[in-house]
Amino acid sequence: MGSDTGEEAPVEVEPMPGYLDLITRASTVMLGAWRDCSTCGLELSKRTLLDNAYITLTEIALFFFCAFLWTQVRQGLTESLFKPLAQRWRLLPKDAAKMPESAWKLVFYTMSWSYSTYLLFFTSYTFFHDPPSVFYNWKSGMSVPTDIAIAYLIQGSFYGHSIYATVYMDAWRKDSAVMVVHHIITLALISFSYAFRYHNVGILVLFLHDINDIQLEFTKLNVYLKSRQGGYYLLNDVLSNMGSVSFSITWFWFRLYWFPLKVLYATCVSSLQSVPSIPFYFFFNTLLLALLLMNIYWFLFIVVFVVKVLKMKEVNDVREYEDEDGSKAAAGLLRAQKAKSSDDDDAGHHISAQGKHVQNGITKKKHL
Repeated sequence: MGSDTGEEAPVEVEPMPGYLDLITRASTVMLGAWRDCSTCGLELSKRTLLDNAYITLTEIALFFFCAFLWTQVRQGLTESLFKPLAQRWRLLPKDAAKMPESAWKLVFYTMSWSYSTYLLFFTSYTFFHDPPSVFYNWKSGMSVPTDIAIAYLIQGSFYGHSIYATVYMDAWRKDSAVMVVHHIITLALISFSYAFRYHNVGILVLFLHDINDIQLEFTKLNVYLKSRQGGYYLLNDVLSNMGSVSFSITWFWFRLYWFPLKVLYATCVSSLQSVPSIPFYFFFNTLLLALLLMNIYWFLFIVVFVVKVLKMKEVNDVREYEDEDGSKAAAGLLRAQKAKSSDDDDAGHHISAQGKHVQNGITKKKHL
């Protein structure tokens, strides 16, 4: 890891292309590169890997240590902070079982996206406003700036932790298998882009994706908090609705507009213009295209979500399984809260219906 960023080439910023420009130019460039690659094959891939991949045993050890550390930090925060808060707020059992996961992800993604924002908008890096600049002065084995290397260590180790967490710690959902594949592809992109010194484009990819995770977890937390302590809280309901709208808009804007037109155009077209013999051109673009396809897949869930909102139905995470698993996950929390809430429930039978909110056939006290 070093602190050199290399010399910046005074090149005029290229306007961001449209979807048609991306499709036509990217397909033309990639087909041309495929025809020209007469020596492509397993042997060339092995030689390219040995000649251009730079990663040390120390960096690998740091990755595994930090992945283990994230797991321990999450378990510590869950037991000492998130679960006690869920019990103190007397969330519904099914919400209390899922609240720690959302709280943990909100904390991490807020931190990681804030750091990516700092790198892209408050330093000398021009990657967001001039995406082709991610490949200016690229050299095999070039030093990685320390600030970017820190971001890579944070993100790479977190996704290593997330593969384990999705299988063994998080609630299993309809898209959990796709989520595991997503984490594996993301970790592969982070690891290989670091080893091949494509770290500049990696920071841009992370920035464009993390903001949606912040909005998603913020929205889910407010959905959980709007029904707590036996009452209904209007503020959390409004915040959850605002978060849903913001999440839907920014998902399209960041992942389906900026990501293909800024990142994919730069990696498919601009990369060969700056570095004609850039290594593993097809491998990295295949991973990025797979990431785009998964973004489109999840966007279908968002469309279903919006349809449910327009039909004024009770809005839940459309990825959840509607079976007994949720009840089993919440059973322990229900037993823990049962004794404490019994007195309040008895008293609630004598309260008049005036100033109450009815949801799913249950009358709840209304709060701001």
